[in-house]
Amino acid sequence: MGQYCSDKEQGSMASEKTNSRETTQTSRADADALQVAQAKQAGVEFEWHFGRLIRIGHFGEVGGRQITVVWEEGEVTSHQGQISDEQWEIFKLAFQTTRRIAVLSDEQDDAWRYDYRFLEVVG
Repeated sequence: MGQYCSDKEQGSMASEKTNSRETTQTSRADADALQVAQAKQAGVEFEWHFGRLIRIGHFGEVGGRQITVVWEEGEVTSHQGQISDEQWEIFKLAFQTTRRIAVLSDEQDDAWRYDYRFLEVVG
């Protein structure tokens, strides 16, 4: 059935949860400080990767959205389909301005090249 605990036990559990969560404050308000704070908050496994968009396209219902990126690590990738509306807006903004993007990923090997959970336009 259900579990019950005393007020004292509930209080200690709440303080454990509060203490386990850390906040990060930066003394500078520039993009580098924000990147450092985001990376620390994300954890050691996350790494920033940078690339340049060389092609974007939309192929309607049949093919969906497509992007091609040249990564600073030296590889070119093309991805078609399964690009969310939010990701597509970021890719379009990057393509219309600097064409540079950054992804923060914890994926191993080559999988980070298709991990757009944390995607940004680079100025």
